Amino acid sequence: MFRTLTPIVRALLLSNVVVFMLQALTGADPMSGPFVQLELWPWFGRERFGVPSFEPWQLLSYGFLHGSLVHLFANMLALYMFGPDVERLLGSRRFLTYYLTCVIGAALAQGFVTWKVYPSPYPTVGASGGIFGLLLLFGMAYPRRQVLLLFPPVPMPAWLFVTLYGLMELFLGVFRSQQGVAHFAHLGGMAAGYLLVRHWRARARRFS
Repeated sequence: MFRTLTPIVRALLLSNVVVFMLQALTGADPMSGPFVQLELWPWFGRERFGVPSFEPWQLLSYGFLHGSLVHLFANMLALYMFGPDVERLLGSRRFLTYYLTCVIGAALAQGFVTWKVYPSPYPTVGASGGIFGLLLLFGMAYPRRQVLLLFPPVPMPAWLFVTLYGLMELFLGVFRSQQGVAHFAHLGGMAAGYLLVRHWRARARRFS
């Protein structure tokens, strides 16, 4: 199974699993544990809520931390399912650039929302921003590829799956459903991925 993985997808899977194991071994408390400075904290959180400060490196580091085994499993399953095709499409170097850009875009979106829209004193963790960026590009590149959902097990074309998932995240985020889930980070990852693809396409046209 793992022999079919592409290099960056394999590295991301391993790094996320290893970091989660370290979290579990240290019994990391999200509010005070050894990984606290790697979580994504709200902008101006210390002044407003008395929580740890936001630091620039958190824009990336939070994307390698997870809050639970279920959280890790869901993200890594999506990375395993969609990541290799996207990496083969982009090439490993550009794939890594794309993935990390989506992680950062998700962090910026979440930071803005928890600063200006729905203030929150809690940190954000998880690779979901990068994963949602991968879902978007998979849907754009392979729109008619059939995707089989787990719940419910209904096959649908990739473009429809991505569209419905994005609309659901927007609805849940606006109406503040599923508390504890960073819906706007997911949307931010998709938006960052879309903008980067548009930039690459425009640049290709200029030099063609």
